[in-house]
Amino acid sequence: MNSLRLPMWMAGMNAKALAAPLLIILMLAMMILPLPAFILDMFFSFNIAIAVIVLLTSLYTVKPLDFMVFPTVLLVSTMLRLSLNVASTRIVLTEGHTGPDAAGKVIEAFGHFLIGGNYTVGIVVFVILTIINFTVVTKGAGRIAEVGARFALDAMPGKQMAIDADLNAGLIPEQEARRRRTEVAQEAEFYGAMDGASKYVRGDAVAGIVVTVVNIVGGLIVGMVQHDMDFGAALKNYTLLAIGDGLVAQIPSLIISIAAGVVVSRVASEEDISTQLVGQLFAKPQVMFITAGIVGGMGVIPGMPHMAFVFLASVLGGAGYLIQKRIDEQSSPAAANAAQAAAATAAAAAAPEMEEATWQDILPVDTLGLEVGYRLIPLVDKSQGGELLRRIKGIRKKFAQEVGFLSPAVHIRDNLELKPSAYKIALKGVEVGTGEAMNGQYLAINPGMVSGPLPGAETTDPAFGLPAVWIDGSMREQAQIMGYTVVDAGTVIATHLNHIITTHAAELLGRQEVQSLLDHLAKEMPKMVEDLVPKMLPLSVLQKVLQNLLQEGVHIRDMRTIIETLSEQAMHSQDANELTAQVRIALGRAIVQQIFPGTNELTVMALDSRLERLLMQAMNTGGGDGTALEPGLADTLAAQADQAVKQQEQMGQTPVLLVPAPLRQLLSRFLRRALPQLKVLSHAELPETKTIRVTSLIGGQS
Repeated sequence: MNSLRLPMWMAGMNAKALAAPLLIILMLAMMILPLPAFILDMFFSFNIAIAVIVLLTSLYTVKPLDFMVFPTVLLVSTMLRLSLNVASTRIVLTEGHTGPDAAGKVIEAFGHFLIGGNYTVGIVVFVILTIINFTVVTKGAGRIAEVGARFALDAMPGKQMAIDADLNAGLIPEQEARRRRTEVAQEAEFYGAMDGASKYVRGDAVAGIVVTVVNIVGGLIVGMVQHDMDFGAALKNYTLLAIGDGLVAQIPSLIISIAAGVVVSRVASEEDISTQLVGQLFAKPQVMFITAGIVGGMGVIPGMPHMAFVFLASVLGGAGYLIQKRIDEQSSPAAANAAQAAAATAAAAAAPEMEEATWQDILPVDTLGLEVGYRLIPLVDKSQGGELLRRIKGIRKKFAQEVGFLSPAVHIRDNLELKPSAYKIALKGVEVGTGEAMNGQYLAINPGMVSGPLPGAETTDPAFGLPAVWIDGSMREQAQIMGYTVVDAGTVIATHLNHIITTHAAELLGRQEVQSLLDHLAKEMPKMVEDLVPKMLPLSVLQKVLQNLLQEGVHIRDMRTIIETLSEQAMHSQDANELTAQVRIALGRAIVQQIFPGTNELTVMALDSRLERLLMQAMNTGGGDGTALEPGLADTLAAQADQAVKQQEQMGQTPVLLVPAPLRQLLSRFLRRALPQLKVLSHAELPETKTIRVTSLIGGQS
């Protein structure tokens, strides 16, 4: 029994993985080894079946990438046809003198049944099929694939930026972003491969003509010289065999060429070709009625086939009537039901008698609120598939994973006082952001590298203030090709909301959120949390320390380090600012990595030594809060810091100011309002493994 077992490497191999190598070996064998007529019939039948399978698969494919192996199928099917041509040519030339069935029943059937045994008709039909395949179908499909590949490559940067925007806004996870990036790259590769594979099909058409001519000429020579046949008999016999052989190869080639044209010419949609044709070509009853009238009018012209035209006109008119009836049935009841529902709602909303005011009338202020105009209601309505609700959930989840605490829920309501397409974001009842989002349109944001302007309503991106244009959906692909970042209305609101939440993270961390965070941490480190709060620090001091970190953009995910540092320092000080400085030193590696990801060299700005001494004196005089800064010194510091920050940004570097530890809090608080993008670090916060490169000195010319 053991001797009959397959080797382990063969037994573990997937059977599907053997299909392609076996097919290639089989095609090579057909070119070299002689095949009997019966086996040749089987391969010709298999070739026709493969062509039909490919055509039907292309018709039922929703997206081109669903049939991503199609370029390889084109190549393999072309090589299969050429192998069959070689094998059939061998039989035609060696056995053609025995009769029309010498090369098998399939070639005989194509030579007799399809062209009636008339080789002149066969030659004409073969030439017409070859011309159609070569100059129309294959050439057109190749041109479409070439243009599609060019547009796909041009649109790749815009699509990649759109994916990155969705990822940064928390709308999609990292795995989904990676899948979309792969799909974008595969789309460009697919059209490029289709452009190249179409050249094989065109070459196959030329090879078919050459093989047919060689079969006719070679057959005449073999029949007349070797088998003593007269010219007429040899011409008829070998021509019928050659034409039958050519038709057997060209018809599957034409079918696969049509399949290639179908795949590359379709527009991306969620429906297959059949559904699109029926749904779009026969969707308007007016078109059917007008066509029926025109066809019926042609039917009454003398000399025309009256029955054919009148019958077709009747069919078209009946189809138009059925389509119109279906539209009326779908629209009229819905409108009536909507009117009845609106009337019932209005009646139910009749104002009852006024009741006395109670404490229940005092509603708490929402920590985070989003108010939308009536045109944006579909974005936040569950019954209408509101996509914005799902995106807001993604924003909160991504914020919790990155920053380290769960932000309050966003309370959404409609506001008829707003413009129809306007929205407002409120923090604790106070407006912190507004904007407009055109539902059904797309916002094309100019990142600074676009190739030209776009027609549409000019505006600015509400989150980051970049110039943008509202465009129709039909211009989306063009805008991406031109370098714009194109997002829909829901993404605009979600991105703005994410920016607001990130910017105001310190204000969102209330006492309740801190307590919830401690309760969550107590599940993993109960003793550490219990020893810190409230034994060593009150909850309010811990909240202030965490808010100080968030205010400067420092994430609080590493709560273990924060709690351990506070436990060590709480016995020496209860001041939140001093504790914050110690926590920042403990989190130094994480802070630097957050600002300078993936690099060991830190490009920073620094203070001139004279300016450092002046600031140290001012801090000692004013008690550390910077209130004793002389106005002239403050103006000079702000102006030179602004100039240095602009210089850093022009060089494509993050603006970071490195200062002595005693000055860090003073300068951070002083420069934060005017330069929110500037990060102020102290020498004590830098890891020893990092190298520092100072690019500019502030105060060096004073």
